[in-house]
Amino acid sequence: MTVLGAAGFAAVGWTSADAGGTHTGARSEPTKRAEAGAESDPGSARPTAGVRTTPPRSSASSSASSSVGSSDRPSQPDIPSTGPGTFASASGGSDTVGKGNALRYRVDVENGLDLSAADVAEQVEDILGDRRGWTADGHSAFRRVPGGTTDFVVRVATPGTVDKICGQYGLNTGGEVNCSVGQNVMVNLKRWLLATPVYAKDVTAYRALIINHEVGHFLSHGHVGCPGKGQPAPAMMQQIKGMNGCVPNVWPYDEKGRYLTGPAV
Repeated sequence: MTVLGAAGFAAVGWTSADAGGTHTGARSEPTKRAEAGAESDPGSARPTAGVRTTPPRSSASSSASSSVGSSDRPSQPDIPSTGPGTFASASGGSDTVGKGNALRYRVDVENGLDLSAADVAEQVEDILGDRRGWTADGHSAFRRVPGGTTDFVVRVATPGTVDKICGQYGLNTGGEVNCSVGQNVMVNLKRWLLATPVYAKDVTAYRALIINHEVGHFLSHGHVGCPGKGQPAPAMMQQIKGMNGCVPNVWPYDEKGRYLTGPAV
């Protein structure tokens, strides 16, 4: 089955406590992680051929579906630089996926965006529920809720709003990248719509890496490097900084349930 690719955002501003690479099931204090700055020469990266969206699965959630797919997204989408900083939450919820005590999460979209919170929530559910995702570790589980008590919140927001929220934790996202701070998994609208040059032809795939990478940080997974030329890039690799010989991949685990990792960074 073809590996789904989606370049992940790099995290900066880590404290020494952020170096842990295993999920403990709980965090003693809010950790703060953000992607590294955008590539200095975006045009230098070449789109990768053969990168597909999620292969079919037996479950109802068969793909990381997208309301703005790679084939129909506008070439120059209107991306406001900032927004009101208020959010609309996706209604409804999902069944629990994975084993263990389920982490409750909510999906928000900043008000004023031409983006459906319900569509974003559906994509996030598919990503977190994929058999190659974090549930493959055997102890991580997720359940989407519309409100109330949550363990974390996935928020798609304008670059300015992402900068503001991430900046409250001392992180500089530069209007370009995402971060995972406290209970907030902040997704920069620019990256959600445009991906990066490596994934420009499969934005849906890139969205999977955004979620897997940033939720991976929430689960206390640290950054790793490329394990070797021609091997799948780990989801926790800072792929936006370069592939370093690895091939695109968005999933923490492969089809055989093996964790895809590399040397600690």
